[in-house]
This record gives sequence, C-alpha cells and structure tokens, in this order.
Amino acid sequence: MRLVPNTEDTVPASLARYLLPNERHVISVREHPAVLIPPIFFVLLGLAIAGWLSNWAAHGDSAVIVGIWIAWGVLLLWLGGKLAEWSVHYFAVTSQRLMLSTGLVNKRVNMIPLAKVSDVEFRRSTTGRLLGFGEFEILAPGMDGRMRHIRSASSRAGLRKSLPPGSQEIG
Repeated sequence: MRLVPNTEDTVPASLARYLLPNERHVISVREHPAVLIPPIFFVLLGLAIAGWLSNWAAHGDSAVIVGIWIAWGVLLLWLGGKLAEWSVHYFAVTSQRLMLSTGLVNKRVNMIPLAKVSDVEFRRSTTGRLLGFGEFEILAPGMDGRMRHIRSASSRAGLRKSLPPGSQEIG
C-alpha cells in the first residue's frame, strides 16, 4: 500500500464521504503496486503466446490471427480492470476507526471502531521484505474476516505508528 500524506485536502474522494464531521483523517494507504505484478505477468505472457500463435500456429489464416489478438485484447481489458480496482482500494486510519474501502462499481467500505481493536500484527514474507509490503492482521472481539487481514500493506513506519499501541511486527 502507498502512503497518502496526512492533510485534509488529500483524503481520497472514495473515503472522504464516509468521514464523520468530528473525525480526523490520520493516514490512508493504497495497496502496494506489487499486487499488480501477477496480472501484468499474465498479460505479457499472453502477448508472447499471441505473438507465437500468430506467427507459427495460424499459418497466415487472418481470421485465426484476428481471434488470437481479440483474445489478447480481452486479457488487456482485464488488466485495465485490475488497475482501476487497485486505484480505488484504500485502507485508512482515522481518529475513531479503521476503514477498508474496496470496489470500483460496487463500492464497499468496512469499518471498525479503534476502541474494539484488541491487537494488530504486521507480517512480512521474504518477497514482502524485498518489495516493501506485508500484511496486517487486525484482531477484535466478534470481528468477521473482511477486515481481519489487510494484504499488501506498505511496511513504512508511518502506517505502523498510526495504529493502536501494542501493535507488533512479525517477520
């Protein structure tokens, strides 16, 4: 997740409408760009396969070649959807609660009051250490799984420091 500076003017529009009048925005983060690596890889792999099929397997049949490139175009549109979805996915900490905003067409905002949060852990895999991301595990009594794991979060200290005292880093 990418850190968004702490000013009222930079609260993401997708989150600003959910802030209460007496609530202060502390920090917002977007998913780390590393979550886009697999979709980009599949599009590039599809490009290589489409190029190979067009050159070797289609044998000059223009209808087959057009079909191959239309299929790759659909894959490219899928990547565009993933990129658009990534651009509106935010995790925010306010003075009163944690918020997770997801969804491009069907907006979903999950919230939990800070008073209910009993523990927060930050975990990083080896890949996460290399690329600078990890996963927050938020524990609260009676909490369901929607906000329990915040994946691909930035490992920058600013986000960890903005969470409740007693949070710990693992990994």
